Amino acid sequence: MGIISWIVLGLLAGIIAKFLMPGRDPGGCIVTPLIGIVGGLLGGWLGKVIFGVDSIDGFFDLSTWIAAIVGSLILLAAYRLFVRVKD
Repeated sequence: MGIISWIVLGLLAGIIAKFLMPGRDPGGCIVTPLIGIVGGLLGGWLGKVIFGVDSIDGFFDLSTWIAAIVGSLILLAAYRLFVRVKD
């Protein structure tokens, strides 16, 4: 996959992760896509390390999307733990 595919996949994975884990997040529209991009990389790496599979097969492969979304959810949860929302 090319760099543009990674960015698009990450943006969409971040949006899906935000939909699956609703709530107020500090950072808003800028941080969520960044979390998605990094989460996609994290999910692919975790899939390879933990399960020994190449989870980054292609843009339209289901394992790629699952890995990216799970990675995004992990990062979103960690982000919420370390950064507080100001009221």
